[in-house]
Amino acid sequence: MAADSSEPFFPAAPHQALLPSRGAAARASLDGSYWRAFRSSELVSGAEFPVTDLTFAPAASSPTLAAAWSTSLHLFSGDPLHSLRRISVAGDLAFSPSFRCDGALLAAGDKRGVVRVFRADKPPTGAALRTLRAHAAETRVVRYPVAGGDKLHLITAGDDALLTYWDVPSETPVFTVPVAHRDYIRGGAASPADHNIFATGSYDRSVKLWDARTGNSGPSLSFSHGELVESVLFLPSGGLLATAGGNVVKIWDVIGGGRLVHSVESHVKTVMALALGKMATTGETRLLSAGIDGYVKCFDFGKLKMTHSLRHPQPLLSVACSPCGTVLVAGSAKGKIYMSKRKNKAVDDADEDKRAGNGEIDWASPEPEKPVLRPNYYRYFLRGQNEKAKEGDFVIEKPKKVKIAEHDKLLRKFTHKGALVSALAKYNPRSAVAVMEELVARRKLVRSIGNLDMDELGLLLEFLRRNATLPRYARFLLGVANKVLEMRGEDIRSDEKLRTHVRNLKRMVGEEIQIQHTLLGIQGMISPMLALAFR
Repeated sequence: MAADSSEPFFPAAPHQALLPSRGAAARASLDGSYWRAFRSSELVSGAEFPVTDLTFAPAASSPTLAAAWSTSLHLFSGDPLHSLRRISVAGDLAFSPSFRCDGALLAAGDKRGVVRVFRADKPPTGAALRTLRAHAAETRVVRYPVAGGDKLHLITAGDDALLTYWDVPSETPVFTVPVAHRDYIRGGAASPADHNIFATGSYDRSVKLWDARTGNSGPSLSFSHGELVESVLFLPSGGLLATAGGNVVKIWDVIGGGRLVHSVESHVKTVMALALGKMATTGETRLLSAGIDGYVKCFDFGKLKMTHSLRHPQPLLSVACSPCGTVLVAGSAKGKIYMSKRKNKAVDDADEDKRAGNGEIDWASPEPEKPVLRPNYYRYFLRGQNEKAKEGDFVIEKPKKVKIAEHDKLLRKFTHKGALVSALAKYNPRSAVAVMEELVARRKLVRSIGNLDMDELGLLLEFLRRNATLPRYARFLLGVANKVLEMRGEDIRSDEKLRTHVRNLKRMVGEEIQIQHTLLGIQGMISPMLALAFR
């Protein structure tokens, strides 16, 4: 049947759908270049108290950072950050600072379970504005609502497994859940979509969603993370929830009933904190995770892929990114706060120019298209090693290089004594016996044994003591042992270590002879019984 000649066998230009897309690679490179532009420095370095929590004020003209460190809350502000003031928490360890939605108030818990509310926009005038007492243990979760402009309520939870929803002005709880979890509550987050929704995570490996409108009637949704939950965080849409426990970060669809969307296992040690980081150049948001392995990982939850990693010299317990996306801070377990800041505005301008080149108006000349290689071209047969084989191509593979053992190399050089010593030093009976048999074939084993010094002779006797009674090598190695004793008897009698090796060899041979006698006796008893059975 004649071939169809209506269309050429090799099309003049490939179809547009078959061309590789460069958009993903370009976005990945822009993402990596953005985070690589951060330069790290130490913001605080002092006593060996861990920096347990870091948070930025949501509404501020310049970045304002609150750090829970030792018995105080440390406030930093400005660009770059500098120490603003220190708020003491009544002599107890401070935990979980949280700014109100307008940034005017700052609430924090302490080791005794007391929650205090301070002024954050003005210098403190003395004691706390409000003091909330309901917990009997450390209050590790203090969260103001994020959405709806709610300035009156506060969510607290702690190691006593108590969950409380407060009316802050009156210092009274709206409702409490005495046993919200079966273990310590260490993670909490408020929904960015609804000020009544919040989530908690506990060391009982469970994550629960609560609705303030239903009071203490129970959680609206509950699911298991699988590990001790250290941190939970709502993603910007409010429909996805990220949880950190063990070395795994999981993303859940809370609207879909707690369905697991993706699991990120990029850390090698426990993930302690989660945060959202905004890219100032593109406006996109990334999920940041900090772990005890010292890494801060940047995850693109839109494409479900890891985009960048930042390494720190100490284990990290907390991480936060400023709302403008230009300052990234991480708190270590040894009292240091690492501040990373973008180098300068020139980097952002360069990125803007790159993105402007992809717009509708582009005054740059287009790059010339790379010519397509065809089978009838000479260059088609000169392709490099990175070129993938196509259907119908003959692939000639390069032979793999065989690794030669050291004793084989010495045998090729006719260094017989060195080959014997090298094989004995490996403690591999198969290789050593093979080398000895090769020396016997070359008639060099006796000469090699005679040239051994005291240490090498001890190595040979130790090898014979270990393997001379093995059934596979016994006949050959016992002959070698007799030859060694015959040739080097005087050297053995003059050295205590060599005499010890020979005594051990003699004991092993005696035990083997006794075992053989016992086996022969057993065989003599079983043989008549087998003969009767066959009859």
